[in-house]
Amino acid sequence: MAVMSEHEAVGGREAEAAVRDRTESGPHELCVLMKLGEIVLKGSNRSLFERRLHNNIRSAARGLNPIKLTRRGSGVVIVRMPDASDTEVAELAHRMSDVMGVVWVHLVRRVPKELDTVTRAAVAEMEGRRGSFAVRARRRDKRFPLTSSQLAGHVGAAVVDAYGLPVDLKRPENTVHVEVDKDEVFVFTDGIPGQGGLPVGMSGRALVLMSGGIDSPVAAHRMMRRGLKVDFLHFSGMPFTGPESVYKAYSLVRQLDRYQVGSRLFVVPFGKAQQQLKSSGTERLQVIAQRRLMLKTAEALADDLKAEALVTGDALGQVSSQTMTNLKALDDAVDLPILRPLVGMDKTEIMDEARRMATLSISELPDEDCCTLLTPRQAETAAKIPDLRRIEKRLDAEELAEHLLAGKKLHRPSFLGDEAPEKV
Repeated sequence: MAVMSEHEAVGGREAEAAVRDRTESGPHELCVLMKLGEIVLKGSNRSLFERRLHNNIRSAARGLNPIKLTRRGSGVVIVRMPDASDTEVAELAHRMSDVMGVVWVHLVRRVPKELDTVTRAAVAEMEGRRGSFAVRARRRDKRFPLTSSQLAGHVGAAVVDAYGLPVDLKRPENTVHVEVDKDEVFVFTDGIPGQGGLPVGMSGRALVLMSGGIDSPVAAHRMMRRGLKVDFLHFSGMPFTGPESVYKAYSLVRQLDRYQVGSRLFVVPFGKAQQQLKSSGTERLQVIAQRRLMLKTAEALADDLKAEALVTGDALGQVSSQTMTNLKALDDAVDLPILRPLVGMDKTEIMDEARRMATLSISELPDEDCCTLLTPRQAETAAKIPDLRRIEKRLDAEELAEHLLAGKKLHRPSFLGDEAPEKV
């Protein structure tokens, strides 16, 4: 008996889905067309990336009407929401633009492969628009009777007849896309830029040290974009500060949850540990000593979470303590790798990215966090590892890290609906 390969099985299921689609959908159905990026370059394990992406798409659509997801050719995914209103499908498209691995998201009209129907749909897409236009046609199904250029010319002539708009093939102000697929045609105009990168969860798991400032949310986003599923750890200055920094961290993680769904934020009160460090005579080494303690605590939590790396928002030379010597001293504190995706970026670049992610305004809210608590006037720029190890030996830093971890609290800030915090 012949054994069907996974690829053949997937192809068969997609063919069956296409037949069902033709019988279930009505004319001019609005749906979401997504174009993929790096995933299409993967080789024999591409199906693993696509499977992860499809799972993430379903998670991002949680709480909406049921969706139907099918792959169309190389690097194209169609997500349908049968019987939904155009407004509900538009909300679906907005959510899909936050799914890592997707380069472009389009709201498209899905119409039968009939030239008159396609033409009417394209003309309707241009209703109310002004300025020049062009038609870009693409035939994924070469059996369609018109070539791509002939189809574009036919549709373009109909738009000119209907609205009298000028044609500009080089720099059009409006573009009508007509994509001919195996069983239907997709007609659309504008698109929403996606996040690109790889599907979240494809590269493993990491723990982000979330300060509440501008840098760490951007670092988290960059690592999610490379396929890491991340959890978050925030050190508050409590009991010597208020809860403001926790509120900020919660809001930031909630905003970042749109990119991965199911985020977890762990909060550790750090004020008393900082006081112990200061009492031990750390002086100019206070900043580096407390950051090493944070990393040791993060490593212990990462082991529990099966995370394979720590992520920080360090940028080389951005503040006086972020020197190469000090970064090396921080690496020495833990065995896990410390990922620093912002290390070569300047503050303006980081702020621009935070603004695009809509985290900048949250990060700029006033608060008193542990980073500003009990810090010396001048921080050491060339910390010596033996000096730091002696301080940690006096304090029994490993035991202190475990004690800190015992007081952690877990929150689940959800972009799709908040959940109450709970103790771990």
